[in-house]
Amino acid sequence: MAKEGAERAEETEQMIEKEGGKEAAEGGAAGSLRAGDAKEMRAVVLSAFGGLNKLRVSKKAMPEPQEGELKIRVKACGLNFIDLMVRQGNIDNPPKTPLVPGFECSGIVEALGDSVKGFEIGDRVMAFVNYNAWAEVVCTPVEFVYKIPDDMSFSEAAAFPMNFVTAYMMLFEVANLREGMSVLVHSAGGGVGQAVAQLCSTIPNVTVFGTASSFKHEAIKNSVTHLFDRNADYVQEVKRISTDGVDIVLDCLCGENTGKGLSLLKPLGTYILYGSSNMVTGETKSFFSFAKSWWQVEKVNPIKLYEENKVIAGFSLLNLLFKQNRGGLIKGVMDKLLNLYNKKKIKPVVDSLWALEEVKEAMQRIHDRGNIGKLILDVEKAPTPLVS
Repeated sequence: MAKEGAERAEETEQMIEKEGGKEAAEGGAAGSLRAGDAKEMRAVVLSAFGGLNKLRVSKKAMPEPQEGELKIRVKACGLNFIDLMVRQGNIDNPPKTPLVPGFECSGIVEALGDSVKGFEIGDRVMAFVNYNAWAEVVCTPVEFVYKIPDDMSFSEAAAFPMNFVTAYMMLFEVANLREGMSVLVHSAGGGVGQAVAQLCSTIPNVTVFGTASSFKHEAIKNSVTHLFDRNADYVQEVKRISTDGVDIVLDCLCGENTGKGLSLLKPLGTYILYGSSNMVTGETKSFFSFAKSWWQVEKVNPIKLYEENKVIAGFSLLNLLFKQNRGGLIKGVMDKLLNLYNKKKIKPVVDSLWALEEVKEAMQRIHDRGNIGKLILDVEKAPTPLVS
């Protein structure tokens, strides 16, 4: 496997060198034009906040690494529900448009900024990026970059960081998952849901309750202990099986599910909000839907939490990385996760691969909750021809 990984890296280096030599050999006006083109790249650009029509693939200037950064030739990028919220401007303090979305990618190191240590040109890597991931080339600080195991594909690597770090930190850093505990996870068929299920299986006797759309049940039924339709009365179903409720609730929905989750907690149980997908009800941001969802959030009374011995928490990986400067903490978690991967105890679930030009269709699939596992933008994939 190690030999195979080294050969893949060497092949990519040779390809880059071959293209560079070809341009230099042609010279003249045509050669000059190609040299200019080499400084540009394809990227998905969000021109303004709104619907899918605000996304397009455009040419942008090639970034170059600053001090402490790596330049990565991107092979694959991860799509997450947070990307839909970014597209709508449905996040706190959204950046100015136009912008290139995306927060994680995988690829090959193409250049090193000053003072970068521990990496070499040609290394296969995965990385967190503070926007700009959906492009042919990205630059990101070395603290957000991790080497890919030899037997992990680029698409799996692009599906790994966000989902597994989020799942691991909620379960073990926030909720202190231990043997014999029980967990309720919503959207059990999604990327984080599947990561949660796999990580729970590494601890003895953990019971996992999951909710998901009914058409996903056959595909994911073996990954959780008890599976419920997302539109059913899961509170009563859980209590029928476990009268005391559960130890941990992982909620990416928000809205009315917040109160339901708190009602299911055992004493000393932990409820964690890590998303609010119920806020995204249409292609564009709806202030009516947004207000309605927030209105359904049960007002949390601290005295009631004290009396019932319950814990309520929130988790945002992107804020932890890019606003609260906890890159060192994340590095330690990634080391543990890669160790679990190498022991074949966890493995990213990839739903499907999409070309950059198919980003609108990919986003719609996430919006419709049609995916099982992670959707990936494959930078080298050609768009699928339309069938007449």
